[in-house]
Amino acid sequence: MSEIKMISPAVKNVPWQEKPEGLKGAPIWRYTENPIIGRNPIEGVARIFNSAVMPYGDGFIGVFRGEQTNGISFIYLGHSKDAIHWEFEPDKIAFKDENGNDFMPLYAYDPRLVKVEDTYYVIWCQDFYGASIGMAKTTDFKTFTRIENPFIPFNRNAVLFPRKINGNYMLLSRPSDSGHTPFGDIFLSESPDMVYWGKHRHVMARSGEWWESLKIGGGAAPIETTEGWLLFYHGVSGTCNGYVYSIGGAILDIDNPSKVLYRCENFLLTPEEWYEERGFVPNVCFPCATIHDSESGKIALYYGCADSYVGLAFTKLDEIVDYIKKHSHVTESDTEIGIR
Repeated sequence: MSEIKMISPAVKNVPWQEKPEGLKGAPIWRYTENPIIGRNPIEGVARIFNSAVMPYGDGFIGVFRGEQTNGISFIYLGHSKDAIHWEFEPDKIAFKDENGNDFMPLYAYDPRLVKVEDTYYVIWCQDFYGASIGMAKTTDFKTFTRIENPFIPFNRNAVLFPRKINGNYMLLSRPSDSGHTPFGDIFLSESPDMVYWGKHRHVMARSGEWWESLKIGGGAAPIETTEGWLLFYHGVSGTCNGYVYSIGGAILDIDNPSKVLYRCENFLLTPEEWYEERGFVPNVCFPCATIHDSESGKIALYYGCADSYVGLAFTKLDEIVDYIKKHSHVTESDTEIGIR
């Protein structure tokens, strides 16, 4: 048995497919039936991608980026018994303000879904007089109440940690610009109440490796382990034919997650399959969520593919942590506390 453990509830029905023989590179492998969500999944929605899922009840629930046929993205709710085959509610999530009045964003995309204590938080990118972060909370997935936007523009890729650290909520984000942002590092912010955010710290920067040489951003909610916080994130490179999005891995300090303990110099996944290379935005692997079982160490990673599909990949905790540590390369800006 591995000495590396997850500190999280058991999920015995985690989706799973065994590792294929002869796997090369990182110990992470794609589901052979990918993509798990194809085109035109809902009336009026052309594509679902860059979406987040988690266990709920005796099944699974998710918040999904639905790109409507008019080109505007909103968030849709989905349900599944096995976390592979999904049924979607036909209407986009109806967000409310604290008084119960309608309070819809102009658009919403790339949602994350994280449970902290007894509350589920939905985090997404939206217009706040410029691209920034929107948030809502729910306890029943029936009423979604908007809470304060954490930052002014411009910011994207916000990812909440699944528990408080030193009594505060912790949030990763990637400051950006008003366009497609040809730069970007991951930062950490904290809050006592999910309203006021501060104590901002730098976590890590883009690197000299080709696959993350342009910018990086948070992906799935960090997984708490005995080695630290396991983070799947995205790295972006620029080519003569546009951006390429790959998936990377790092381990952050458990008490001070602005400090990077290990950072894999190799990508974990990069676009290679048709559904990753070909689509509305080609050459994209964009991680957004994991379902993981603390008893077996199984991890199911959900990622957006070419802004057109949802893909699923698998790994084991001990294997992926060992790989990240074996191939780690950190710099001073990674390992320092992140304040200047």
